[in-house]
Amino acid sequence: MGILKIGVFAGSLRRESFSGKIAGIVADMLPEDLQVKTVDIGGLVLYNQDYDDQGAPPREWAAFRQEIASLDGFLFVTPEYNRSMTPALKNALDIGSRPFGQNLWSGKPGALISISQGQLGGFGANHHLRQTMSFLNILLLSQPEAYIGNVASLLNGRGEPANQSTKNFLQEYAGAFALWVRRFARP
Repeated sequence: MGILKIGVFAGSLRRESFSGKIAGIVADMLPEDLQVKTVDIGGLVLYNQDYDDQGAPPREWAAFRQEIASLDGFLFVTPEYNRSMTPALKNALDIGSRPFGQNLWSGKPGALISISQGQLGGFGANHHLRQTMSFLNILLLSQPEAYIGNVASLLNGRGEPANQSTKNFLQEYAGAFALWVRRFARP
């Protein structure tokens, strides 16, 4: 099977984001046959179909699309913004799925973790993303689900799991994701 390349996407652009910290923890827990690449979505120009129609997409889009095409799977970790996904993550999904008929996400495995500082664990963001990702044909891991509420209390000052149960859950999730990605690996 060989090495599988996994793109990790943090939905928050904030330097010290909890999304980035959780994404890093889970990425570090993945086995060695999954090569992790954090994908920066912060510098992507907002999607505008005119650029594609004119055959002149921004160079950031071209590089991003090339990167998405090279990946074997995706891990998304996002906070909830106003009961939905972040604008940066939605923009990245749109850019990777266009121009029409050239959806680079399609048929590849993915997993989704939503977080919030409140108790709901980003439930709205998680389900909005699932709807979009279903349309984009990202083959999402269904179980275990990951809604991480009260995230600030689950990480210590170094950005590590503050307790064993959080560490165990994230390790279980990383293991399930690894098995999921391997199911779809190209021979």
